[in-house]
Parts: sequence; structure tokens; C-alpha cells
Amino acid sequence: MKIRLLFTSLLASALAMAATNSGLASAAELGIGSKAPAIDIEFWLQDGASAFKPVTKFAADKVYVVEFWATWCGPCIGSMPHLAELQNKYRGQGVQIISVSDETVDEVKDLMGKEHPDAGKTFAEITSAYSLTTDPDRSVYEDYMEASKQQGIPTAFIVGKTGLVEWIGHPGNMDEPLEAVVNDSWDREAFKAEMKLQEELEENMQKMASLAGAGKFDEAIVVADEQIAASPNDMMKEHWTAVRHSLKLSSGKLDDETTTYYNDQISEMKGDLDSLVRFGYSLYGVSQQGVDVSALAGTTIKALEAESESVAEEAKPMYFNAIAVLSDANGDLDKAIKSQESAIEFANERQKPRLKPMLQEFKDKKSGKNKDEEADDTKASKEAKE
Repeated sequence: MKIRLLFTSLLASALAMAATNSGLASAAELGIGSKAPAIDIEFWLQDGASAFKPVTKFAADKVYVVEFWATWCGPCIGSMPHLAELQNKYRGQGVQIISVSDETVDEVKDLMGKEHPDAGKTFAEITSAYSLTTDPDRSVYEDYMEASKQQGIPTAFIVGKTGLVEWIGHPGNMDEPLEAVVNDSWDREAFKAEMKLQEELEENMQKMASLAGAGKFDEAIVVADEQIAASPNDMMKEHWTAVRHSLKLSSGKLDDETTTYYNDQISEMKGDLDSLVRFGYSLYGVSQQGVDVSALAGTTIKALEAESESVAEEAKPMYFNAIAVLSDANGDLDKAIKSQESAIEFANERQKPRLKPMLQEFKDKKSGKNKDEEADDTKASKEAKE
């Protein structure tokens, strides 16, 4: 089981959502169940090997996917083989995938002659399966993306057999909804309710992030408590419980309740080395903000050491580095130094320059600690003589 995100990452993602959605209207003009606007695309560059004609109005009893992309968008490029696969799967079943850019024809054509980084074919060969288009006047983008308040690409809209918008999302998540729409088993209202819950989640995450970002952790925790009480299902309750404990940990409120929560999480991560390492780094990040995480650092170190036999050679630098930084957070500089030396031992030449400065940092910290202890001893001895 993957560890719940600590507040440092929760806050970053929530603030990103807030920035992305700032200035948006309270309600979208185009949503699930809306009549899909007619499309007026300027340039149709691929036609599915002559299988498809340009579309303006959507025909009854047919299913359309209107997907927005750009040549500079890595995830869009990554989605192209999947779109081709879906179009070929539903070829002859009344499904047409229409991919819409807003760039110039020359920009799109320039991409077509290049080889796709993953597929071993040119972009022209891949996209020949479906309708690839560009609409530089952005009229279709405005009618779909802006009207539905969608900000990122790739984004796909499934238009069903009755001309209504059935689904909106990333094309990589489209397989099941598309199949259900084609087979007339799609529950539009259930998905609409799901989207509403997601929107409410984002709004509350933004509210919580704003409070925490202003240092008002107590008020942010109250928001999390309210959401736990109002959660409509176990998944949402689990999410907000994780948020609540992340807020408590990040604000230094590491009481018995939150310590027990994270100890349970650590136990559940048994056998999942990647999650343990990620959690360890997150915990260390919190410690760097001045929070005493020793109550959890020791437990995490023991959990990591219990996985020692399963650590692959290439993962050992990161593994030992995680133990090193946690040992530092736990106040055990001898163990931190020894573990960091092991991390460097297993590192390749590219990794070593990034690991060595931290080893020196641990050594310097220990040297400074020893000097402080010597000074304290000298002072105590002098006072005793007096």
C-alpha cells in the first residue's frame, strides 16, 4: 500500500490546483449532460485512411471523441498510440476520434515527419488511424475547453449517441467510459455526481492549503475534521484523515494519535520498499522545517532495514541515503555517517557527487556536536573546581 502524501506534497498540489483554477466562473457552461456544441475545425490533416469525413454536426447514434492536444505537450504525444489503438478497436462501430490542436498547419505537419519516441513509427503513421486536425482560430477550444473550465491538455470529451457530453477527462482514462457509451451501459448521472464530488474536493483542498500556507494550521485541521465528518464514503474519509494527520505532523503536533496513525501506515508498507523510501524522504523533509520526527524516524529506519534482503543493487544508493537522512533526523549521526558511506559505496560515478556533500555535512555536524560537548565538559569541570 502506498503511503498517504505528507502535507508538504499535499500543500504543493493543492496550491497548484488553486493557481490553475483561479479566476474561473463558479459553474461551467459545458458539463456532463450538456448538448455538445457543433464543431467548426479549419484544417483536417488525417482522416483515418479515408475512413472519416470532416464533421460539423454530430450524427445521431454515433459516438465521437473530441480530444485537445498540442505538438509541445509531452502527455499528448504519449497518448497518440493509445488513441490510434482505440480508434482501430472501434473501427466500423460508429466511433470517430477527432484530435484538435490550435497550432498552425506547418507546426503540425513538421511533427508528422518525425519518429514517435516510444512507438517506433512516425507521427504521421500513428495518427493516420484517426482524425487529426488543427483549429488555429481556437473556436472549438473555446466551445469545449474554456466553456467546461478545463485547463490542461490532453483532455478528451466523449459525445454520445444522443449528442450529449457523456464524459470529460484524460484520454488515458477513457477506455471504460468509451466502451460503456458504445454499449449503451454508461451511467451518465453517476459520473456527473462523481465529478461534482471531485470539484468539491478540490475546492476544500484549496481552502485548506490557503489556511496552512498562511500558518493557520489549527484552522486547516478544522477544515479536515469537517470533511471527515461529511465524507460520503470510506475513500473520501480515508483521504481527509490522511490530510488531517499530514497537517498535524507538518505543524509539529505529533501526538499519540498521529504517531499511531503513521506507525500503522509504516506497518502496512511492509514489502513495499519504494513507498517506505518515499515516506522516509518526506519525513526527513518535515524534519528540515524544524519538526521533531524522531518518534517516527526510528520506526521507519527499522522498517527499511527489514527490507534489506530485497534491495536491488541499483536501488542501494537511495536505500542507504534514506536511512542516513532518517538517522540524522533521529539524532544518530554515527549511523547517518555509516549509512551515507554505504550509499556512496554502491553509487555510480554520476550519483557520487550528489551524495558526498551530505556525508561531509553529517561529519561536520558531528564534529560541531563533539566540540560543543567538550566545551560543556570543560565548563562543568571548571565550575566544579570553583
